[in-house]
Amino acid sequence: MKSELLHKLAEKTVTKEQLRQMTEQNFQLIPQVLSGVSSSKANVRYGCARVLMDLSAKYPQKLYPHMDSFVGLLDSDYRILVWNAMAVIANLCAVDADKKFDAIFDKYYSLLDNPYMVTVANVVGNSGKIALAKPYLIPRITDQLLRVEEISTTPHLTEECKRVIAEQVIECFNVFFDKMGAEAKAKALLFVKRQLGSSRRNLNAKAELFLKKWTK
Repeated sequence: MKSELLHKLAEKTVTKEQLRQMTEQNFQLIPQVLSGVSSSKANVRYGCARVLMDLSAKYPQKLYPHMDSFVGLLDSDYRILVWNAMAVIANLCAVDADKKFDAIFDKYYSLLDNPYMVTVANVVGNSGKIALAKPYLIPRITDQLLRVEEISTTPHLTEECKRVIAEQVIECFNVFFDKMGAEAKAKALLFVKRQLGSSRRNLNAKAELFLKKWTK
């Protein structure tokens, strides 16, 4: 069944959407779909990863037993698999009774030092969801997000990229600012104030709106 299902995906006689629907109707297929993530065929590899990411958002409790597999994918040589794994892990935080995310917190946020903008942006983009699922981690998450001003530029992460990421940080702070303690709020507000007057108009505008909303 495993090889047949993945073979059909490889031959494109089964689409990603069909695979998602099949798995949604029979969650016992999850291990088979997960095995497809290690396929040498790109459409199988990324198709299965996308299906699992979509399912994790809707049925995190069904994917949670496999969380360790997604943690392992954070070390993948395929950046798309890393991004998918990051999203799945963030989704699974909502049902993380064993605090598995807490154990890999430093590993997850070490990806802020990745040389690729999209990887860094994915860390920031998933942080609001993690913060809402695990509010006791908000002080640590806030401190990690504040690091984006200090990350090194690379050919794939320019100063302008850093300004885009700073925008994302402000959007993320908007998600859980009301749940921050006084110290985290003070740090976040200073970060936002430093973005005022940015050469990136969107960043400046978002900073102004944030301060107008939260410093009444």
